[in-house]
Amino acid sequence: MSGIEDVARGAGVSKATASRALTGHGYVAAATRARVRRVAEELGYVPSSSASSLATGRTRNIGVVMPYLNRWFFAEVLEGVQAVLLAEGFDLTLYDAKPGTEGRRRVFEDFLARKRFDGLIAVALEPDDHELERLVGIGRPVVSVVSDSEEASVVRLDDVHAARRATAHLIDLGHERITFLGGVSDHDGPHVDRERLGGYLSCMRGAGLDPRHIPSDVSLPGGYDAAVDLLSDPERRPTALVAACDEVAIGAIIAARRLGIAVPSALSVVGIDNHEYSDMFGLTTLEQSPREQGAAAAELLLEQVRAPDAARTEMRLQARLIVRGSTSPPPGVRSVAVGAVP
Repeated sequence: MSGIEDVARGAGVSKATASRALTGHGYVAAATRARVRRVAEELGYVPSSSASSLATGRTRNIGVVMPYLNRWFFAEVLEGVQAVLLAEGFDLTLYDAKPGTEGRRRVFEDFLARKRFDGLIAVALEPDDHELERLVGIGRPVVSVVSDSEEASVVRLDDVHAARRATAHLIDLGHERITFLGGVSDHDGPHVDRERLGGYLSCMRGAGLDPRHIPSDVSLPGGYDAAVDLLSDPERRPTALVAACDEVAIGAIIAARRLGIAVPSALSVVGIDNHEYSDMFGLTTLEQSPREQGAAAAELLLEQVRAPDAARTEMRLQARLIVRGSTSPPPGVRSVAVGAVP
């Protein structure tokens, strides 16, 4: 494999001039630059990333920290991040930091402290754990996806707005007995779950309706288990559910079908996310695009790598209501709501 010495010799210049011509750092006459690059191309020269790092102080590597790799949202965010970094010629180092594990502790206390990256993208880290503040303290640009931070730039869905729209859709259809399914409490649950629950509570109280929250794990099995317990009791059964996410909503639809409860004529269900399975189940949902969030986070981070003194930026995205076949007016109620299923 050809080295910088071979390129310099072939172009009739010094190694320093060849390096400046190929990296773009420092003045080189246009004709000389063109000659050096032509020789490099003919020789198949590939620059050494370590040498480039020594010369520029940059690694052209971006670290990505996320708690799960096998869940739909995180996989989509990662694809969006990677697409932008590849297009810009940056490497990606992925840190799998599952909550409560020794691996997560080592990521924060060991690997990230080595600073072998130009910047970090942190996906869904909980602000209560002060992990974002620890990342900012490393001294590299940080962009957060989902979690708010006073110091790091943020790209996220407006979860309060999404839950309010989901709840308002059901109220417009004529529902009054609407339950929020999923998440923990409004005090100690994950940040996203708290905001979505908060949006539901705000909309219900604003409409003069009594809110009700049934906690569950934010997953398809979690939604299924909680829905079986709720829907099998006729005295507690609501006419509609706002789910903390689409996976919880799909679990609830499966539970309703197994209990013989027709969706949507006897039970309406709304999710949030527009998961890849939501169309398969005819789920009405509030659409977010995690891939677009990942791409936006990567673009924002690269801007801050190039301009470290850039001001903190917050991108709060609005979800779009997608009406499918899982919602309709409750039995005996007529509705003129747009998208209502008769």
